[in-house]
Amino acid sequence: MQRPDERIVKYEDESYRQKRYTFRNGYGASVVTDGGKRDLWELAVLKDGGLCYDTDITNDVIGRLNDPEVDQLLERIANLEETTV
Repeated sequence: MQRPDERIVKYEDESYRQKRYTFRNGYGASVVTDGGKRDLWELAVLKDGGLCYDTDITNDVIGRLNDPEVDQLLERIANLEETTV
């Protein structure tokens, strides 16, 4: 289910799927199929549209995720506090 504060952009072809989530807090996520396996995902945290490696969630891309694991991580990302530079 889509949260009222998120925007989702989807890309798809026969062998590749990507979803980019953007949340109101400035964070987001890129979720792509994991090595062509359409039932597993890789997730990267985004900040202001670029890769972000310094959150409490992860310092790298997280792979081999199922749908419920992706949903849990998206919820955590959406709840990260905004940071200012």
